[in-house]
Amino acid sequence: SYLYKETWNIGVVLLLLVMMTAFVGYVLPWGQMSFWGATVITNLLSAVPYVGDTLVQWIWGGFSVDNATLTRFFAFHFLFPFVIAAATVVHLLFLHETGSNNPLGLNSDVDKISFHPYFSYKDLLGFAVVLIALTSLALFSPNLLGDPDNFTPANPLVTPPHIKPEW
Repeated sequence: SYLYKETWNIGVVLLLLVMMTAFVGYVLPWGQMSFWGATVITNLLSAVPYVGDTLVQWIWGGFSVDNATLTRFFAFHFLFPFVIAAATVVHLLFLHETGSNNPLGLNSDVDKISFHPYFSYKDLLGFAVVLIALTSLALFSPNLLGDPDNFTPANPLVTPPHIKPEW
């Protein structure tokens, strides 16, 4: 809604931060697909008017994707979760300030349930289930969703023959 611009904007910022974290994490194995993914995605920033080329060279740490890029992406991949946690706190503060929307449009104090313990325990259980599932996937089958071309060391002189999304 147009009344909750701050909540909406911080939600969009959270979405972008999560996408950036996933992208810089994708580059960290430094295989063929990672290298060319970094090259293509960072080159998209050159479309930003006036500062695009300077921004791309700053992210690369030079004039092409290289070891400096990998170091920067590792630092970003480490720092972004802390920024996401802070932005999540701000987002929750905005949500608690504005309250939730009632689809019926009726405001009544009769059937209200307190957030804690009912919903907070439910959220903690959901978080634990997702955390266990993702941890199991990462520990027991880490290469399940990866591309076989990413096991080939990065080579700027050879473009992979079939570039496709991981899914």
